[in-house]
Amino acid sequence: MDFDLTEDRQMLSDTLTRYLKDKYPIETRTKVAYEAPFHAPAQWDALAELGALFALAPEEAGGFGGTGFDISVVFEALGGALCPEPILGALQASRLLTSAEADQEALLSGATKYAVGIGELEAPYELESIQAEARAAGSDYQVSGRKSVVYGGQVADIFLVAARLDGELAVFEVSAADASVTGFGMIDGGGAAELVLEDTPARLILKDAEAALEDAMNAGVVALCAEAVGAMDGRKVMKLEYLRTRKEVGVPIGKFKVLQHRAVDMLTEIEQARSITIKAAAELGGPDAARYASMAKNLIGRAGRLIAEEAIQMHGGIAMTWEYPGSHYAKRLIMIDAQLGDTDYHLSRVMAA
Repeated sequence: MDFDLTEDRQMLSDTLTRYLKDKYPIETRTKVAYEAPFHAPAQWDALAELGALFALAPEEAGGFGGTGFDISVVFEALGGALCPEPILGALQASRLLTSAEADQEALLSGATKYAVGIGELEAPYELESIQAEARAAGSDYQVSGRKSVVYGGQVADIFLVAARLDGELAVFEVSAADASVTGFGMIDGGGAAELVLEDTPARLILKDAEAALEDAMNAGVVALCAEAVGAMDGRKVMKLEYLRTRKEVGVPIGKFKVLQHRAVDMLTEIEQARSITIKAAAELGGPDAARYASMAKNLIGRAGRLIAEEAIQMHGGIAMTWEYPGSHYAKRLIMIDAQLGDTDYHLSRVMAA
């Protein structure tokens, strides 16, 4: 396997990383991520102009990417800056629209914000347990049910909702204006929503959608793993700088062997996380995509928690303060584990496979 980025992907990575470093510093991030609408609309438009959304879709759907590696490039850059923009929902929506061979120009340009409603209170991750129901209403459809923790739903214009039609899973397009949407901020920044549907008008996008929904979930998992790797790298840079500059008894603490060994353990975990994410990205869209996505998410969840906790221990009390960026990296790394299935859930999927 070639671990080097192609020239186009490297250019996209450099562009996004440079832009986020200049225009989305941690001070900006902590200001917008915890106050409604839990993102910066102007930055959303700018990221769309830079091509971040077009990289999520293949050429036949109007994009210029769509592979696991394209997704990883975008989300690793977002993770390094702790960027809270609602791109995860756009990614999953793009996967569904691509499966349906539907037009997604408005999504890729950023003009219309999409979110995907799959998880429910009683079935946060399991497609087979989805209870939302759809029924025909003349030439259109109506959907009833509740979708929980819809990422990016607090600002979505359109929801793509998984519901059962005659017992089979299908995907429906629902306008936010027709539904009951309750937005909220997440503990680690960014936003989500609870979506309540009661005979809500809907348009059928895709029948027999289980495979497409599985693909959208796998793509979301790969994206979160790449985001975590970017956040780990950001935390690593801060940690190494602290070890070089912080002194005790006139000596940089990085000279202490015990801290050197702990730092090496952190770096080893990061490289393992990067490797499994690369493998999951390579398998995305293939027959083993779910297995490797779960393997990656399980390892990422464990590595992210270890790195967050170790970094706090090695920094001391300042690492727990709101003003210090490290605390926000730690919070995001730990909370990524809870999105789209935690370590235990994905371990059970690997064991079942």
